Amino acid sequence: MAKFSFLLGFGAGYVLGARAGRERYEQIRGLWSDAKDNPQLQGLAGMAQARADDVVSSVKAKMGRDTGSDTTSARSTGTTTTPPATSTDSPDLTALPVDPPPMV
Repeated sequence: MAKFSFLLGFGAGYVLGARAGRERYEQIRGLWSDAKDNPQLQGLAGMAQARADDVVSSVKAKMGRDTGSDTTSARSTGTTTTPPATSTDSPDLTALPVDPPPMV
């Protein structure tokens, strides 16, 4: 679904960009450059980033996934205690149907 959305957006942007032409492209590019260098916009972006960081920290704390150094000892080492599968644990494949039922 995401791939389709991307392709749809890319196609729309390509068609609209082709129709607008080089002059409109340069105009949009100039506006973006002016906006990017605007100190007021940079301040707003910094405040938005700080707010987003606060929200992420709050959500992590509520989920119990605080990234502080005191929680590193509680992390899993990656080892498992599950015993290896034996030949008696394998499923019986003869009970499966040969052809699956048709999808409706």
